[in-house]
Amino acid sequence: MSEIITAGEPLVLFIADEKGPLHAVRHYTRYMAGADVNVSVGVSRLGHTVSFLTQIGEDPFGVYVKNFLNNENIDTTYVFSTPTYPTGFMLKGLSEIGDPETVYFRKNSAASKLTKEAVRQVDFSEAKILHLGGILAGLSESGYETTLALIEKARKYGLTITFDPNLRPVIWESEEKMMERTNEIACLCDVVMPNAKEAQILTGEHEKEKMADFYLSRGVRQVIINLVEKGSYSKKKLEDGSFAEAAVPKYEVKHLVDRIGAGDGFVSGILAGMLEHLDDQALLMQGNAICSIQMQRLGDNDGLPTRAALDAFMKSAALIAAR
Repeated sequence: MSEIITAGEPLVLFIADEKGPLHAVRHYTRYMAGADVNVSVGVSRLGHTVSFLTQIGEDPFGVYVKNFLNNENIDTTYVFSTPTYPTGFMLKGLSEIGDPETVYFRKNSAASKLTKEAVRQVDFSEAKILHLGGILAGLSESGYETTLALIEKARKYGLTITFDPNLRPVIWESEEKMMERTNEIACLCDVVMPNAKEAQILTGEHEKEKMADFYLSRGVRQVIINLVEKGSYSKKKLEDGSFAEAAVPKYEVKHLVDRIGAGDGFVSGILAGMLEHLDDQALLMQGNAICSIQMQRLGDNDGLPTRAALDAFMKSAALIAAR
């Protein structure tokens, strides 16, 4: 089976072909989206094996999702389907300044109705990492229960459990519940990977070291923070009780197209690096590089590189920096 198991909600993405408010757009191009889908694609393109757990509707969008995952060499054994609920989708506009206008159609989606019973069917025996995002837990009570069931099973099998909060206030009943449950899940995991804004919201701290300490003092082994414009930072607790820190500046983004999906690219680089036993400095460099590459492409995962493309970018970027 696969090295990494992921779970979450796939979303069919329609990006406007023309600028302007979404209500005025007449033509869109179809893509694939969903934070955990993006992470899975990124890891797979770097040559690692991934199994994705989700639920899709028995509809044309569901067929598209499964075909997309198969074409990306992502194991779809645990992509279940239901005739009762639809596959979620979203619309995204074009924007030259700031984040684009986005609208989600995910209420009562098939993925939001995924239950913990599905976890029983997942084979953890050969996996090394369980990666989770916070969206599944926020979509529904059953998504929250499924998240906890995955963590419990991964613990029994000795997997490393990683977590990206992926804060989406709009899908939660309240901000209070979002923070409470997101931090509950985070503190059950080995590695927590928020971006700087998420870390500030969840911890109430403003300094990266204190953000990391918030989770390290609660049992988390390592905290990796995507600082976006300031690069990335890692702090982890060693076996002797001491701490190790690493920080890496960002790579240049020569032509910014779309920031959405870049954070997922960062996470995919970290996960692949963990499987490759990279040290923390190299982990962060790999994550930063993919983040930069993805920002320069339209679509939430279209820019995620193959190993050859990533190596070429990092070599080129290093040469530019050395001049």
